[in-house]
Amino acid sequence: MFLARVAGHVVASQKDKILLGQKLFVVEPLNVKYDDAGQPATLGNTGRAIVALDSVGAGEGQLVLVVQGSSARMTEQTKNLPADAVIIGIVDSATFGGKTFYNAG
Repeated sequence: MFLARVAGHVVASQKDKILLGQKLFVVEPLNVKYDDAGQPATLGNTGRAIVALDSVGAGEGQLVLVVQGSSARMTEQTKNLPADAVIIGIVDSATFGGKTFYNAG
């Protein structure tokens, strides 16, 4: 499981019929960036982009939890889908090393 930011969406008019009605998002995995003192400071992009199915109603710009591989097919919505990455949560806040580096509210 990893943190990612929803960066965009994918529209595929031709796809396997089992994927009809599924929302596809482009997500950018994130990592914690440290300041000069070695303390967690901000979230930064890893430079990667992944297409993930949305199982929770996420939207562009939101910080989300993503799973990949066999874990992606363990939700009720995705158990029979050809999914390798699925958004399984929308993050409200995140703290690391005693510092809150993300707060949605």
